[in-house]
Amino acid sequence: MKENKAGLSAWQLTMMALGTVIGGSFFLGSAVAVNAAGPSILLAFVFGGVLVYFILFALSEMTVADPDSGSFRAFASRAFGPGAGFVTGWVYWTGMVLAMSSEATAASILTARFFPGISVPLLGGSIIAAVTLVNLLGAKRLGSLESGLAAVKVAAVIFFILLALALIFGLMPGSAAVGTGALQGETFFAGGLGGLAGSMLIVMFTYAGFEVIGLAASETGEPRKTVPRAIRRTVLLLVGLYIASMAVLLPLIPTNLLSADVSPIVASLSRHGVGWAGFAMNLVLLTAILSTMLAAMFGIGRMMRSLVEEGMAPRFLLDKTDVPYRGILFSGFSMLLALALGLLFPSAYLFLVSSGGFAILFTYVVIMATHIRFRRKNGCPPDGKCQLWGFPYTSLFVLISLVAAIVSMPFVPGQGSGLLAGCAILAFFILCYAAVQFLRSRRRGVSGTHGAKQRGLLRYGSEFSKELSDKNDKSKK
Repeated sequence: MKENKAGLSAWQLTMMALGTVIGGSFFLGSAVAVNAAGPSILLAFVFGGVLVYFILFALSEMTVADPDSGSFRAFASRAFGPGAGFVTGWVYWTGMVLAMSSEATAASILTARFFPGISVPLLGGSIIAAVTLVNLLGAKRLGSLESGLAAVKVAAVIFFILLALALIFGLMPGSAAVGTGALQGETFFAGGLGGLAGSMLIVMFTYAGFEVIGLAASETGEPRKTVPRAIRRTVLLLVGLYIASMAVLLPLIPTNLLSADVSPIVASLSRHGVGWAGFAMNLVLLTAILSTMLAAMFGIGRMMRSLVEEGMAPRFLLDKTDVPYRGILFSGFSMLLALALGLLFPSAYLFLVSSGGFAILFTYVVIMATHIRFRRKNGCPPDGKCQLWGFPYTSLFVLISLVAAIVSMPFVPGQGSGLLAGCAILAFFILCYAAVQFLRSRRRGVSGTHGAKQRGLLRYGSEFSKELSDKNDKSKK
């Protein structure tokens, strides 16, 4: 493979991943996971980080071995047939649409505190419209905006960690040390093993978006060196930031006081009289959510283009320009519909997170299953050098863990409807593919029968003409 020396560096890939990952699912949705699992949420984030590490290296191996093949959807098509590629692409796209609708809901909840007179549906719809229009400006302008927003969100997490440490150790002027604080009245497994297992969906959802590293491997200068470095840095930074945030959050506020209506970061700071910081964090968290939505819209617009080019989506969505305008607009419109659907449920945010989370976890299941088949067929890429150690045991372990996380969704109240919705989405696209194949086979059959009839008539006509010609020759004689 010829390598492009002017490609992305490991640090650029790392920042791209951090910018895509850290969003409303962490700043707001993590409250549900912490409430369900209690202090054992620390184990959930560590375990989630381990799974992310293996999923990333599995995707990286396949992409580095064949960087021109596109994405995990293409890998699934090669491993299990076009039906797997169709279902995987559409389920991932739908999951990201639902996920970004949940991000819009989270942003609306935060924004409503500044504009209490405006309804959440109107705020959410306005945010989706704005994100869609910005994406139409193209990759260059979007990249500049996204890099700035990504830096703000990482700085916000670090700021919270430092501020929380100051409260815990009594370094804030005029306030006593919190110490272990709320942890004194908590049991480590406050929600039992069921609460810990049920929290894994949202924990994995907070990591969602990391797959951008594997997908961008072909854009690096030396993918065999750059991608593994970027993966290690991303996992260490993400897990480090998440674990540190949870560790300093737990002493500040009892886990049973957290809910999806208020950011746990803001709630913990406000509880200790740091209202100004909570207000500032709400503004920063809003930029973080917008950053994630911008990056996700960029990806799903191109996923839609990929589906259309493969004949797996309606042709009216095909764009021949560099920016997939129709795919972006269609995705934005779909987000508005998902937002409206989510508002029909008592907890719109939790429904959107859980249903979108199901679709994302399903995609990761497909990535691991595809990787197992890929390695058994092709061995260790590249040039016999394995990136993912412990194969096939580690791959099977991750695959089973992801399936267990999906099955455990109902352990957290409110996630049951998301599980049902996710299963319905999966079944819907399987039926869609079956229906398309049936119609195509019927069309081919009708076309074939019509062609045979035409050929028969022509043959009969030529034979009749020959017979008539022979009779005329005999009569002349």
